[in-house]
Amino acid sequence: MAEKGFVSAVIVAAGSSRRMGGINKLLLRIKGREVLSRTVEAFEKNKDINEIIIAARAEDIDDFSALLAEYKKIKCIVPGGETRQKSVAAAVAMCSEQSVMLAIHDGARPLVSQDIISRTVDAAFEYGGAACGVRVKDTIKVTDSNSLITDTPDRSTLWAVHTPQCFDKVMYERCVESLGEKAKDMTDDCRLVEICGGKVKMVEGSYSNIKITTAEDIPMAESLLGDE
Repeated sequence: MAEKGFVSAVIVAAGSSRRMGGINKLLLRIKGREVLSRTVEAFEKNKDINEIIIAARAEDIDDFSALLAEYKKIKCIVPGGETRQKSVAAAVAMCSEQSVMLAIHDGARPLVSQDIISRTVDAAFEYGGAACGVRVKDTIKVTDSNSLITDTPDRSTLWAVHTPQCFDKVMYERCVESLGEKAKDMTDDCRLVEICGGKVKMVEGSYSNIKITTAEDIPMAESLLGDE
């Protein structure tokens, strides 16, 4: 494994929360604490993370700044873009000069564990890129435009990808530059690296590393936390 260097965590928190009816899901509370606060705390506490940059909607920056004032690793909160990739790019541009590794994470995944963060970072230093995820339990079908089944992929090769997704910073920036405008529409950072021929190692994550998407996810997250 390559020697570890400076790791910048990029927290993507610039979504519109459309499926929450316009309510900012990152400010909803899980057992009395805001979703975003729980997410940031996981990276604040992690020994492998050196700094945190958050991409947020411009109208949320003041609220997020007040909410997250206690966290010392936060370098800045930057205005995100109209797509996920533009938000990531805005945050990456603010990483410190000594940064060599990016750990990109959804602000709405507050239950990520210290172990998952560290193992994904470790794998990225070894392979150049890594993402945590879980193996797919259900049989997956591929269909055509008429919803007729055309293929059944081998389930043993399928993963549901989560975050963090970690990448060598120079490689990631080269991929973004190479793809140009095509990069802005990608909803997954791994795909960006895949297209450019980069290697991404899948790391066994946890089914509890859920993304808060709808109101129903809040009681599920509280149940997963148990008696914390």
